[in-house]
Amino acid sequence: MIIPPCHSRDMLGVGNVHLRLVLTQVLMFGFLASSAQEMAPARVKEIAGWLTAKPAGLGRAVSDRTTWDKLAENPAFADIITNAATLANQPLPELPDELYLDYSRTGNRDRCQKVLFARGGRIVTLTLAEGLENRGRFVQPLTETIEAICREKTWVYPAHDGRLDNFYGRTVEMDLRATAMAWELGTVDFLLGDKLSAQTRRLIFENVQRRVLEPFRDMVGGRRKEISWLRATHNWNAVCLAGTVGAALALELSPHERAWFIAAGEQYIRYFLKGFTPDGYCSEGVGYWNYGFGHFLMLTETIREATDGRADLLADPAALQPALFARRSEILNGIFPTISDVHPGSRPDGQFVCYIARRFSLEPSDACAQARLRPGGSLAATMLFSFMPASLPRVPHPTLAPESPLRSWFTNGGVLICRAGKTPFAVALKGGHNAENHNHNDVGSFSVVAGKSMMICDPGSEVYTRRTFGAHRYDSKVLSSYGHAVPVVAGQLQSAGADARARILRTEFSDEQDTLTLDISSAYKTAELQHLERTFVFRRGPSPALTVRDDIAFASPQKFEEALITWGDWKQLSPNELALSDEQGGVQVHIDSAEEPFALSSEELNEDVTTRKKPVRLSITLNKPVNRTTFIITITPTASSIAK
Repeated sequence: MIIPPCHSRDMLGVGNVHLRLVLTQVLMFGFLASSAQEMAPARVKEIAGWLTAKPAGLGRAVSDRTTWDKLAENPAFADIITNAATLANQPLPELPDELYLDYSRTGNRDRCQKVLFARGGRIVTLTLAEGLENRGRFVQPLTETIEAICREKTWVYPAHDGRLDNFYGRTVEMDLRATAMAWELGTVDFLLGDKLSAQTRRLIFENVQRRVLEPFRDMVGGRRKEISWLRATHNWNAVCLAGTVGAALALELSPHERAWFIAAGEQYIRYFLKGFTPDGYCSEGVGYWNYGFGHFLMLTETIREATDGRADLLADPAALQPALFARRSEILNGIFPTISDVHPGSRPDGQFVCYIARRFSLEPSDACAQARLRPGGSLAATMLFSFMPASLPRVPHPTLAPESPLRSWFTNGGVLICRAGKTPFAVALKGGHNAENHNHNDVGSFSVVAGKSMMICDPGSEVYTRRTFGAHRYDSKVLSSYGHAVPVVAGQLQSAGADARARILRTEFSDEQDTLTLDISSAYKTAELQHLERTFVFRRGPSPALTVRDDIAFASPQKFEEALITWGDWKQLSPNELALSDEQGGVQVHIDSAEEPFALSSEELNEDVTTRKKPVRLSITLNKPVNRTTFIITITPTASSIAK
């Protein structure tokens, strides 16, 4: 389903209702900003007055046959009943203790998580099938699945229970899975209602209370230590808050209790928004934008529907620029930066992009145009988009100055995306620092898209293991600077931490070319390094090119090495020229080492990555140490690439 943008309306129309809403939002966010440490009884009371007497989750109860029968006519849901019938005849995947303990013993996350995902997937498919068919035949297998999940020792992922305190019952914590499961089960209870037995509904209520809602109350109330995600600035904050508040709205009987959870969500979601730079840059990348900001949007719509539009998180001015990140960060041809722990090939979720377009009255993007109503990865997300109102209120915001299609400049994030216009050639240039969320050590790195391929790349994420988020994270050749198009200086890779950051020395943008100069010397703990500036010049016009110039100075002669990373094939055309290509694009690379002899070598980065092909590192190493030099790499698209 292609959702058209909503039409803007006069803010002062309809009896000034819209104006009052704007003023209410301004007062709300101003009040919250001044009261970050405790819940405000007045705010809880105000919200309680907006809520219905009974709890309600996302979507429509299956007793509303008009809406569910209409959903059943959608081709995207045609296979749900067949899939559910297959699942109903299959045994529930077992979760023995040995499987849960696998991570603590081996560091492998996938084996147990596959079983946990399969269990959760049954909840989604069986519930949807019962809602669509309404014959009762999926209630029993669904009940058995719910009972099994409620027998689990903990809902926390093994990778998030490193000391096994949750597994052995020493504590009850709420992580990404626990809060998500609470929301899923709360949504099941709301949708199916009395189709479930009283015993099953009581089991859901008691488990969600014990595993998520009660610990959250105690944490916010100061009766137990705060969990780290409560004030985190990364995706965990939004995901866990959405699950917690969503579960409470579906299950809590008292309007006052539901209002308390909404107020808590309003208060603590501000930390997530602080994780974006003021220009909206998401250092976690587009995949985690989908996950984190997507859950922010789900929380927004959940609260907005529950309060009949009186509370709207998207009206917070701090949400505007993060909402625009997905539109601004495309490099070219549906290719997005693979900076940080991004799965290469990730794109913004079209349903979220379209929702943002509707709420901000923006022109629909390609992602919005491609969005279709479909079963989501969770029951809550499926219900949100399946039964979303046809008309959504516009979020008032300042008039946005049009951005040139030739570039996206995230000033605060230090990331510049340059496009050549009609020629299919574009680049992503990264400054930033080495303490970003889901960070790679990549200050000064760059990616190049030619045709329909990223020919010089950031390799993206590795398959997560215990090492990925431990003290040895940067032992990985794809997470350390070794796996990025940045120098090796005096034999040293870049260091981690916020002190390793690019200092922006110069920006100069025009229709003909863009220039960005960075001081990246702080990224290297090399006492002999006196000077390291990297200048990018992106040239448009009939002969587009990216020039990367490094100016280096040492106190005494030191080794120096440049690197390029690619998923493509490569060959050496001449002593100082390379060709990189695949079936979708290609570039030529010219190397100017200021007459310093160099050696060229290649290495496949043998890490467990998420791409079909492992990245290859091309190293360009000066044959002898130098005191001072200038190194220039010029990259141009091939003729065949331009024709694609």
